[in-house]
Formats: sequence, C-alpha cells, structure tokens
Amino acid sequence: MKFIELATKRFSARKYLAKKVEPEKLQQILEAGRIAPTACNNQPFKLLVIESDEGLEKLKKAYKAFGAPLAIIVCSDREQCWKRPFDRKKSGDIDASIVTDHIMLQATELGLGSVWVCNFDPEIIRKEFNIPDNLEPVNLLMAGYSADEAPNPRHFIRKSMDEITVKESF
Repeated sequence: MKFIELATKRFSARKYLAKKVEPEKLQQILEAGRIAPTACNNQPFKLLVIESDEGLEKLKKAYKAFGAPLAIIVCSDREQCWKRPFDRKKSGDIDASIVTDHIMLQATELGLGSVWVCNFDPEIIRKEFNIPDNLEPVNLLMAGYSADEAPNPRHFIRKSMDEITVKESF
C-alpha cells in the first residue's frame, strides 16, 4: 500500500472487538516505534504495553475508555531528550509523537484500528503504572480490531492546501 493510501485509511477508532491483538502483530507495532526517528537519535522514549484486563481497568481511571484490548503508553525520558541550544526546548513531546505516529500507522497496515489519546490525567497514569519521575507519559495509543464500521465523516474534512501553506514568509 502506498503511504498516502495508508495515511488516508487510518482513522480514530472508538469501538473495538473483544479480540486480542496477536503477539506477532504487537511485535511489528513495537518495532515501528523502535525505529522511529528522534532528535539526534537519542531515542528518549519508553513504551509501556498494557494488555491485561487489570491494566486496562487501571487506564480507565485516567481517560475516557474506548474498550481497546491493547494500550501503549508512550513516555518521554526528560533526561535523554535533545535540547535545542538556542532556547533549551526539549524534543521529548515531539519524539514521543513521532513514535506514536509510526506505531499508529503500522497498526493500520496490519488491519487494526487505533485512537491517539492525549486527554488523560498523567498523574493517575504515573501512579497506577509506577512510572518513574524521569519519564513523562505523553500519549496513549489504544489499538485493536475496530468495531467501527466506518470512520467519522469529519475525518475526511480537510482544509485546502491554500489554508495550510504559506510560501517564503508570513
């Protein structure tokens, strides 16, 4: 499948079948995250994989649950991320988001649905999963076999190229 087809096919699945994600598919998803580019190749992230019923129940304390049988908490390591020398901006959120995107697109290629969740309480996630202080939970990626028959129609509403691009200067 061409990349533009894959990117167009992917949508935020908010209903899932009870079917678990096969171990070989999970490994492919994690590998896609492992090879994602990061600033200076520091790879300042950890992927916390949640598949157990107990773990998925704990997640429900921190966000609106979608019933996915797999969750990946993408964390940024504050001590390992690159810092822009001019203003000391840390790359952690950016790196974690690139990793999340790679995982999400790999899940799509494997026939799985996913939803990228940023609306969660990080302190609850930190407490429930014993996340150390140097790690920041940045994104949750929920995945599994989608029970949604079709993506939300708003998925296909895109701004025109003229609305999103500027050439040479603002």
